[in-house]
This record gives sequence, C-alpha cells and structure tokens, in this order.
Amino acid sequence: MGGGKSKKKGWPDLPEPLPAPVTDNHTHLPLIDESGRPLDEDDVALPPGEAPLSTAQQIDLARSVGVTRLLSVGCDVPSLRGTVALARAHPEIAAAVAIHPNEAPLHAGVREMAPDGLDPAQRAHHEVPLEQAIAQVAELARDPRVVAVGETGLDYFRTGERGRVHQIDAFRQHIALAKELGKPLQIHDRDAHHDVVEILLADGAPERTVFHCYSGDAEMATILAEQGWYASIAGPVTFGKNEAGREALRALPRDLVLVETDAPYLTPAPYRGRPNASYVMPLTVRAIAEQWAMAEGEQAGGSGPGIAETCRILAANTEAVYGTW
Repeated sequence: MGGGKSKKKGWPDLPEPLPAPVTDNHTHLPLIDESGRPLDEDDVALPPGEAPLSTAQQIDLARSVGVTRLLSVGCDVPSLRGTVALARAHPEIAAAVAIHPNEAPLHAGVREMAPDGLDPAQRAHHEVPLEQAIAQVAELARDPRVVAVGETGLDYFRTGERGRVHQIDAFRQHIALAKELGKPLQIHDRDAHHDVVEILLADGAPERTVFHCYSGDAEMATILAEQGWYASIAGPVTFGKNEAGREALRALPRDLVLVETDAPYLTPAPYRGRPNASYVMPLTVRAIAEQWAMAEGEQAGGSGPGIAETCRILAANTEAVYGTW
C-alpha cells in the first residue's frame, strides 16, 4: 500500500480498467445551477492554469475504466438543487441530498472554534434556519432521481460542544426522513462512532443504512454485521498507515461492503493529495480485492474472490441498497 502524498499536481493517471462494471456510490460531482451554468471552478482546487474536469468528461473517463454509474451527493443548501438537476440531466448519475453535519450548527447560528482548531466560515446560505434547510432536503428527496438521504450524521472532529446538539437534531430528522420515504441513509461519521451507533439504535435505523467512507475499526465492524448496516470503502484503505482500516475491511461481511471515491477528496495512493474523481476508483476496488484475498488466505488458505468477482460482489451490494438507474 502507498503511503505519502504525491508530489505531482493535477489529475491522476488513468488506471487499468476493471473487468466488470461497478458504481461509485458517493461522489461530489461538479454542479450545474438551475440555468445549466457549470460551477466546476467552485468544486475542485487545482493548480493555476489547470482546468477542472467537466461532468461529461468525468462520466466518460469513469466509464472507460468500468465505473459505469455515479451517485452524486449534495450536502449543503447551495448544492441541493444542482445535484438533483445533474441527476436529471445524466442517466448515469443518481443523487443523494442532506444537510452535512458540519453545516447544521451554522444554520442554527452556532459558530465556534472546532476541536481541530478551524474556525468555520459563515456564508450567506447559513442565514437559512436549520428547519428550513432540512425542509428543502425533504422536498427534493422525493424526486425519483434521488436514491438516498445523505450525507448526514455526526462530525466531532470539526464541531465543538455547542454545535453537537444541532448535529444530533439534524441527524435524527434525516433518519426519520429516510424511513418515511423508504430510501437508504448515507452516514458521515467522524470521531463520533459511539454516538452515531447509539442514535441509530435508539431511533431505529432505516432498513438500508450506509456508513459512507467507513472509518470504524474491526470491533465496530461486528456491530455493522449484527445490524445489517453497510460500510462504504474509500481511498483511505490504500494509505500506508491505515492498517486499522484494512483490518476492519477484512472483518466486514462481504455482502455489506460498498465502494466509493468521496471525490474530489480522499484520492487513493499513489495519488494522495491530488484531486479525486470516479475514474480513479479502480485503485480502491483492487485494494478491496487484495484485502479479501488476504482474509481468505488467513482463514482457509484460499486466494480470495479475484478482481472480477470483487466487482460482481460490489455491484450486487450497490444494487441491493440503491436499486438501479
């Protein structure tokens, strides 16, 4: 597994294509507004003079390596309608919508220094009260092109004590919405494993619940297995120092594993530090196959499912959660 960040800039090289199709079940694509104007420049930070990839380019590149469908996530007020419009405009794309947990306190008027030392930026859209912001989510989540509610959850890395009460309130409202609509829930869980699990158990998790960019350990994986909750694996599984993440992946039941990019973030090794896109996801898929082979070898002297079978398993799990589009 690669470790450090890439010293180069710009988009990663095109990886070897996968032998069977898979879906990126969590990405943040460049948006279009209601007039169709592209907002690419606001979505990916690139070196001066380097153009971002358009949505059409991202779709074409992803398809060329076997990533045939993309679930794009809008998780703040400015991106909600644009994300749904993107899904309506491109048959390869479906949408998920929510208010991100780091956004929730700002809508509630709470701006405080976070545990990570960052002072969250207050923007014009945060003047919308939290209840109204979630009402926009509820309106858009009824669109047939919206196949999930998310990402919602808790983030104790970026939110301090005063803001957490509003994160919890928003999380519970999103849980209720997902259950009302019968749609999957995508969870953002950062440094908040215990509280996320406790709230899901107390409120009753939606039938299909996904921990996006799963960051729990092997012990938490046993809870997911008991509850039938899904873990979506992203680029960090390839990071050299993330052995705990790989151990958790090996402990997860294969029928509860999904794969994602969280693009433009969390680019897998050896391109860590460069912008991410769905076409880079084969690197993560191959890492999953390697870990499954390792787990099977440790248990029974087997060789694992292989890359083609890994693709098939991931595709089947994705369809079980989100259906097809």
